[in-house]
Amino acid sequence: MPPTGNLQAVQGLSPRDLRRLMRSGEWREPTAGLAPGFAQANLVVVPREAAYDFLLFCQRNPKPCPLIDVTDPGSAEPAYAAPGADLRTDLPKYRVYRHGKLEEEVTEITRHWRPDFVAFLLGCSFTFEGAMQRAGLPVRHIEDGRNASMYVTSLACRPAGALHGPVVVSMRPVPREGVPRAVLVTGRYPRAHGAPLHVGDPGAIGIRDLAHPDFGDPPRIEPGEVPMFWACGVTPQAVARTARVDLMITHAPGHMFVTDLLDEDFAAG
Repeated sequence: MPPTGNLQAVQGLSPRDLRRLMRSGEWREPTAGLAPGFAQANLVVVPREAAYDFLLFCQRNPKPCPLIDVTDPGSAEPAYAAPGADLRTDLPKYRVYRHGKLEEEVTEITRHWRPDFVAFLLGCSFTFEGAMQRAGLPVRHIEDGRNASMYVTSLACRPAGALHGPVVVSMRPVPREGVPRAVLVTGRYPRAHGAPLHVGDPGAIGIRDLAHPDFGDPPRIEPGEVPMFWACGVTPQAVARTARVDLMITHAPGHMFVTDLLDEDFAAG
């Protein structure tokens, strides 16, 4: 098996083989650039009593929370996105939020699992990064072997029940002349956040310093590049903090669930 952190050794693996590595603990790194051609997803797990509010939250906030799959209560198998997979073990890292606070980051959630848990998979912008690369656009965090940069903004989600909070965005710097192409390319993937929410001045959406992201790694921005901001599936984690959610389990930012669905399954037109 390839050693943890050896991206080149795992890039050609199928989603199923990647999930086996994660299940066995041999891959604990971010998943950007893995399984090219296959869609990746954010994970949110809540008790059944909170599942309707979260489902409604996704319906009201489709940009940060595009819904892909929902499990039956107690089931850890995403039967649509990856039949046979186990959401308790098949991601590199997870986060456990209790009463609005990050309690721990773990490598599996089997011991936390309850028969009333409902799991949600949400679209991820890693899904359209292959299309960006094919269009000649840079995806800097893949180039640098780092995690994507993610920021909490001043943009508010539409509330649903007890759930409320800010939109989180991911940022990718793009040469000024490539901005229109990036908007068009990513806009074809509405189930993976689609076109950017904002382009340019980060202060306009409440981001003070691009060098200090709230999640992920600091970005490298070259002269002549413009920051572009896409809605991000880490938004529920910011909501868990703001709304002081009793219990929510998620992926660790950038450590996604790799589905069996094709990127192009997420493309419109």
